Amino acid sequence: MSRFDIELLYVFDEIYKTRNVTRAADNLGMPQSTVSIALGKLRKHFGDRLFSRTTKGMEPTPHAQDVILDVRATIAALEHALSHRVIFDAKKETREFKICMTDISEVVLLPRLLNYLSVEAPGICFDISKISPDTPRDLEDGEVDLAVGFMPHLEAGFYQQKLFDQNFVCLAALDHPRIHSALTREAFINERHLAVKTSGTGHFIVDKILAQEGIKRKSILQLPSFLAVARIVAQTTFIATVPEKFGLAMRDKESLQLLTPPVSLPNFSVKQHWHERYHADPANRWLRQTLAQLFAE
Repeated sequence: MSRFDIELLYVFDEIYKTRNVTRAADNLGMPQSTVSIALGKLRKHFGDRLFSRTTKGMEPTPHAQDVILDVRATIAALEHALSHRVIFDAKKETREFKICMTDISEVVLLPRLLNYLSVEAPGICFDISKISPDTPRDLEDGEVDLAVGFMPHLEAGFYQQKLFDQNFVCLAALDHPRIHSALTREAFINERHLAVKTSGTGHFIVDKILAQEGIKRKSILQLPSFLAVARIVAQTTFIATVPEKFGLAMRDKESLQLLTPPVSLPNFSVKQHWHERYHADPANRWLRQTLAQLFAE
């Protein structure tokens, strides 16, 4: 069966319909000799004459009559598979997308995305999880549709698209007793810091540059997420180094001042990432295009 020529099924069906090899050849756009050869292959495969010459034409044998419905069902299934195109209509779809992102992205991206979709795709919902070391495998397995964040070490088989660049700022309480509108190198070294070490936020860039500059922070508090950073900084004398978009969002909610770090910290790119298995998937493509439309710089 692995060597069976699917075209033979079309010859079978056309001879069955026309009861004539010549007309079957004309209808199929084939030379008569090609159809005759095909009929010979069919007879050999089925171990039956299939069609016999009579005064009425090429009449099907009982065996041909037994299999014609299966032959036509196979042709129909094949044509359906070859012509099948999935159309994703966001306004009508009701499905859940799974996205891995940082808690910063939750704060910065999700409100705008959800407001947009409430109008453009009201049936779409999301299951959000954190970027982790398992995220690449989850993307590959289809457990996650998309990852949004800073993932510089993905291996082959993944696509990525930059949404925007992030730089770093320092947060301090608006009424900080020693820091007023500017942050000196000395103050940066002497003040107490809180730090967040989570995948996808570029935090290790800060650690690397500070080490190169010979600066050691007094990291008194390590947090697993950015959830409490703004509130803690606003109500204590701690300072924190965070991505700027997060700092801007939190400044509107807490009594904070945004300060330029006393050392030059490089930007990092926030990108959306997906596996090549789903590159042509209409739903995945729509999701990527929507994020790019809303957030790409």
